[in-house]
Amino acid sequence: MPRPASEAPTPIPGGERLLQRMFTRLGCHGRPPHFVVEFYPYANLTHTARLAKDFARVRLSDVLRHAPSQVIEAAAALLLARAYRIKPPAELRDRYQRFCRAPETRRKLERIRKRRCRPALPAADRFDLAAMFERLNRRYFVAALRRPRLAWSLRAWRVQMGQYDPALDRIVLSRRLDRPDVPRAVVEYVLYHEMLHVKHPAQFARCGFRAHSCEFREEEKRFARYDEARRWLLRLR
Repeated sequence: MPRPASEAPTPIPGGERLLQRMFTRLGCHGRPPHFVVEFYPYANLTHTARLAKDFARVRLSDVLRHAPSQVIEAAAALLLARAYRIKPPAELRDRYQRFCRAPETRRKLERIRKRRCRPALPAADRFDLAAMFERLNRRYFVAALRRPRLAWSLRAWRVQMGQYDPALDRIVLSRRLDRPDVPRAVVEYVLYHEMLHVKHPAQFARCGFRAHSCEFREEEKRFARYDEARRWLLRLR
């Protein structure tokens, strides 16, 4: 099914000049490539750059479509700095983070994620996430934690084993965990970790989002088979 016209990639007027200007300002090495720059309908504030010899395709999240030009410049500069492994100027980093922190930006992201995020599967072959959630809730949260939607990923994620998405109010576990050789304690630990994200929402810090506070880490270690589950996950990856 094709994307709606309003959610199709669109060229950014003056995008190549903008990237060339940021390339020079950052002091990137070599000659600037030919930049093709567009707004892309990502489901988050995601920005990407693919470099190949004298050509670069740059995609900025269309969440920035109506942002001030200074914010778009900052996002482009941070993306180039990451691609060329250069420390970005603090003023540009701070400007972009202020935009990300703004309540209107967060509300817009929530609306976009609800519309664009891929669906997840509600059931699996081996583990019942709803029953597991209730057991963990009684044991570690005195049955006081509200239950978000629970699901398994459509594909078997290889690195990320679980995710709590506050915009969708949904915990998703990697389908890779729904296998006979995966111990129940490992699945319980991953679900418990994501339940802690429900209790301890991510907060902004100087370097960006801080998802794991000291309180989060202390509570995580309360899981009865914490060390065993983490060792197993390290072998899985």
